[in-house]
Amino acid sequence: MNALSDSQTAPLLTDEDGVITLSLLLLPEYSMMSLLSITEPLRIANSILGKKVFHWQCLSETGKPVIASNGMALEQAISIQSCGQPKNVFVQASFHPENHINPDTMKWLRDLDKQDCVIGAVDTGCYLLAKARLLEKHEVTLHWEAKPAFQERYPHLKVSDELFKINGKRITCAGGTAASDMVLYFISHYCQPEVAEFVCEKLIKSGTRSHSDSQRPSWSKRLNVHHPKVLKAIELMSENIEVPLTTGDVSNILSISLRQLERLFVQYVKCSPSEYYLRLRMEYAHYLLSDSGLSISDIALASGFCSTAHFSRRYRAFYGKTATQYRLLASAQSGASL
Repeated sequence: MNALSDSQTAPLLTDEDGVITLSLLLLPEYSMMSLLSITEPLRIANSILGKKVFHWQCLSETGKPVIASNGMALEQAISIQSCGQPKNVFVQASFHPENHINPDTMKWLRDLDKQDCVIGAVDTGCYLLAKARLLEKHEVTLHWEAKPAFQERYPHLKVSDELFKINGKRITCAGGTAASDMVLYFISHYCQPEVAEFVCEKLIKSGTRSHSDSQRPSWSKRLNVHHPKVLKAIELMSENIEVPLTTGDVSNILSISLRQLERLFVQYVKCSPSEYYLRLRMEYAHYLLSDSGLSISDIALASGFCSTAHFSRRYRAFYGKTATQYRLLASAQSGASL
C-alpha cells in the first residue's frame, strides 16, 4: 500500500479509553455494502487482537431506522441529537443524495467541525459535506458514477478517482468495497500490517488496495485494447465532454491522419471515432440524469450539445426513450423503493 504523507497518516481521534470510534451517519438510500465493508473488517480486527481497538455506532437524523438502497434497515440507530459529540463521523449516502440534505444536519456537522472533529463521507456522502461548505480546499473522492453530477454541481472542488482520500480532518471514500480498503488502512496503521493481512484472509479477500488505486480498470483493461494511439484518443475524448473535440482535432494531437484514426477505431473498437465519442457523451448525460438535479437543458450543455432538441433526439436514439421519460421512470422507481 502506497504511503500517505505525514499529515494524512493518522487522522482518526481516540476516545478517552484509547478506543477509536467511527460514528456512521446513515442517510436514506445509503449503501448497505459500504456500511458492512466498514464494520466487518473492524469487528474481525478486534477479534484477532482480543480486545476492542475499534468501535462503531450507527447514527440517524431522528434515531429511527434508516432504509438502505436495498430496502433493508438496521434496527438500531442513535439520534444525532443524543449521541454526544462524536469524534470521527462518516456520512453514509448513495442514491439521490441531494434529496436527503437536511439543514439541521448541516449545522450539526459544522458544529462538529468547529470542535476539530474528523468528518468523512462514503460514496455520495460528500454531497452533504459540500452543501455544508465543509470540503472547501479539500480534494475528495466519491463513487465514479456520481462524479459527473458532483463536478457539475460543485465545479470548484477537486475530485479524485482514488479509492479513498485523506486530507487532514477530511476523509472521503468511493464506497462499495473501497470502504473495506479504507478501514484496512486504518487497521494497518493503528495496529500492525499483519493484522490487516489476517483480516483479508478472514474475509477471503486477496490483499489490500492502495488509497491511490483507481476505482475503475484502465481503458486498456475495460476494452481489451492495447494500441497506444487508440487509448490516447479515448482518453482525450473522455476528458473533453462539455466542449467536444473534432475527430480532426484528435488526429492532429496524435500526429496521425484522420483516415488512420478511423481505421484504428474500426479495427480495435469496432466503430468510428465519432460514434465512440458520441457513446461517451451519451453515457455522461445518462449519469447526470440519474444522479443530479440538473435540468435537461443543462445536461445537454454539459454533454456537449448546443441544442436541447438535438440532445433529446440523440438520447432517444441511443437509449430508446427520451431524457424526460427516463427521468420520470427513475423518479417513480426511487419513490417505490422507499
